[in-house]
Amino acid sequence: MIKVSYTVMCANDVNIVLKLSDILSNEKVAKAIKSEYAKGLRNLALSSREDSEIEIKTDKEVYEFTVSKNDFADLLELAEEDARKHKRLKKECDGIALVDIETID
Repeated sequence: MIKVSYTVMCANDVNIVLKLSDILSNEKVAKAIKSEYAKGLRNLALSSREDSEIEIKTDKEVYEFTVSKNDFADLLELAEEDARKHKRLKKECDGIALVDIETID
């Protein structure tokens, strides 16, 4: 048997990667951080040791189903059928993305 995990893709899904330095250089963000963590203090500068990246993405629910090993070639199509069967595909959500394929016995 094969356990297949997938998510439903929607038109308004978000996947943005931002550098921490860009976030800290934003005046509104800097003001919010300073007022939350250093209230009443003056002459403060925000910086980071590394230029890490922050990811903003749509939180997706992962769905699972199992199929026979013989159906490996049709996994994408079977995942779409499973999504349609459970009414997970809606007006703005019309595709699926495979997340994981795991062989189980």
